[in-house]
Amino acid sequence: MYLKYNIAMRINRFVAQATGMSRRAADRVIEQGRVFVNNQHPSTGYDVQPDDVVSLGDKVLHIQESQTILFNKPAGYICSRDGQGGQTIYDLLPPELYNLKPVGRLDRESSGLLLLTNDGELAQKLTHPSHQKTKVYEVSINKELQPLHRQMISDYGVHLEDGPSKFELERLQEGNDKAWRVRMHEGRNRQIRRTFASLGYTVTKLHRTHFGTYTLNDLKSGMYKLV
Repeated sequence: MYLKYNIAMRINRFVAQATGMSRRAADRVIEQGRVFVNNQHPSTGYDVQPDDVVSLGDKVLHIQESQTILFNKPAGYICSRDGQGGQTIYDLLPPELYNLKPVGRLDRESSGLLLLTNDGELAQKLTHPSHQKTKVYEVSINKELQPLHRQMISDYGVHLEDGPSKFELERLQEGNDKAWRVRMHEGRNRQIRRTFASLGYTVTKLHRTHFGTYTLNDLKSGMYKLV
């Protein structure tokens, strides 16, 4: 659904809302000369008027109504439109939600809370390191975690090829050292799996339950809700 507006709007804000990109990314495509207003290149400070025709390349842009969903991703699905032969999360969503983009992806083997939105500003706020959104996971490993390794992860961090990895660990059940609740602020690619692997463990289950203020609660696997 396109959103009607009747006041002037700064060009970078218009492009961001119409495409789902951040305003910084919108500034870049404007500076690169890829954005046109009435077939002319606008200045970076241009205010779009209600009757202006704005395009990115040869595609006319319209502001879409902001929409965000919380989705309980099952394991086995890829967070991409191009599954390269595999099943994707979009196979589980209705066509009217195909324009939404995932925020903070989960790998194919992982499950749980996934946010999808067309709001570029919200996506930026949720993923930028300066905002430090806490993410919580329930993680199972193939053998008991040794006390020394737990201390290394929680207190000192484990060195990975892209830098140190450190997160909080809490037993999901007293006496069970194979099932843990992980709290972290980062979200590097497969960070939890790589951290345990560097110490000789294999993650057998990884399920995200919280992302900032968003929680799964009783949302069933494969289902979504508007937020």
